[in-house]
Amino acid sequence: MTEGRPALARDLMRLSGGAVTADADLRQYGRWRTGGRAWLVVEPSSAEGVRATLSYLADTDLPRLVIGDGSNVLFDDQGFDGVLVRIGPSLSALRFNGLEVTAEAGIWVPRFVRLLGQRGLKGLEHAIGIPGTLGGLVMMNGGSRRQGVGSSTVNVRGCDMRGAPFTRSRAECAFRYRGSTLQDDGLIVLETDFRFEAAERGALRREMISIMGERRRKFPKAQPNCGSVFLSDPRMYEVIGPPGAAIERAGLKGRRIGGAQSSPLHANFIVNLGDARSDDILSLIHLIRTTVHDQTGFWMDAEVRHIAPDGRVRPAHEAAAAHAAPQTA
Repeated sequence: MTEGRPALARDLMRLSGGAVTADADLRQYGRWRTGGRAWLVVEPSSAEGVRATLSYLADTDLPRLVIGDGSNVLFDDQGFDGVLVRIGPSLSALRFNGLEVTAEAGIWVPRFVRLLGQRGLKGLEHAIGIPGTLGGLVMMNGGSRRQGVGSSTVNVRGCDMRGAPFTRSRAECAFRYRGSTLQDDGLIVLETDFRFEAAERGALRREMISIMGERRRKFPKAQPNCGSVFLSDPRMYEVIGPPGAAIERAGLKGRRIGGAQSSPLHANFIVNLGDARSDDILSLIHLIRTTVHDQTGFWMDAEVRHIAPDGRVRPAHEAAAAHAAPQTA
């Protein structure tokens, strides 16, 4: 398989306009800092570079995957036998027009929110502490305090996995709690139009400082993690509370498997203590999910996606169950 890699890398460098890395260490591309090696990683320099790259790869039989900051993925220790396309800082342009803003997908979310606050634009303060790039935030209607970026979205532009462009309105995106049709249809967000409200800059700054202070007190920052692992189910929330509370009641806060631990600071965060493997994290996800179900009757689903070596992407709890099955058979 490595024989054709130099020629392919040259083609992708020309089409993407960006860097191409062979045999890349996946620990550099995911916030959990796990994973083996990727056959190739491409970092396009523009939206057109992303589309050209995906169009070219569509005519090959190579697995391909598009990521942003890697804050919501778990790379497998067996690596990724394909081409990873990363949307990063090269795609972080902004255009301001009064209350309307157009932003590319690669901009770092906390930076974007700070820039909005400096211009007195209100609507995304809840996302100030969320690590990751804007494309992923829009894709899954991310946010905090049970709010989502979809409420400020007007239009989304991007492409599919074959590089074909699309434009969807907010209505067509059908934003829901931590999800959208963009995610359902496997589309790639490249640029988003927003409309915000006018507000006093000082008030916005104070609110963001307050949110950041709250996050520092509640969430682990010292060890690698992907943020919240399990989604909050409204039905479960009414009866049991949020996932972190359910995990803590199950006696699993601080539980460790290998180098992975349910954080003593917040149980719904699984941290890498330094040498965690993807199998450690999957085993801990499975233990937490099955134990909470046994005690409450509710299944908690993971918002994190596991990336298999062959490019298959699925919720981490599904990969965790498959990983556990041979051990329990």
